[in-house]
Amino acid sequence: MTYHKITIVGNLGRDPEMRYLPSGQAVTSFSVATNRTYTASNGEKVKETVWFRVSAWGRQAETCNQYLKQGKQVLVEGRMTADKETGNPRVWTGQDGAPRASYEVSADRVVFLGGREEGAPPAHDGGASPDFAEEDEIPF
Repeated sequence: MTYHKITIVGNLGRDPEMRYLPSGQAVTSFSVATNRTYTASNGEKVKETVWFRVSAWGRQAETCNQYLKQGKQVLVEGRMTADKETGNPRVWTGQDGAPRASYEVSADRVVFLGGREEGAPPAHDGGASPDFAEEDEIPF
């Protein structure tokens, strides 16, 4: 048996979008930006942003759609979903002609981070997860 797991912490690039499959199952999609800042060998500060497309399913999808908003910080645990044709991240050409890639994650668990806002669910410490366990240039 092969298994992999990815954990990302970042901020939502836009409000989530929820839809229902013909089976009636809810799926919510949102993008998460992760940032890294480092100093290059020439002394210049470099900011690197990597985008992930996340899909949450079922009750977790409904909760994510209800409480997550653009800019909110989240922790997502899940598995990478490869392009079915290539086995790699989804690749496309942006409007500016530059190549782009999409790293896609199917969420097993989503934890809302940051301060509690009015109407938001309670924060979780990363222990037992509640039952809501799935851009800068991304064109979707």
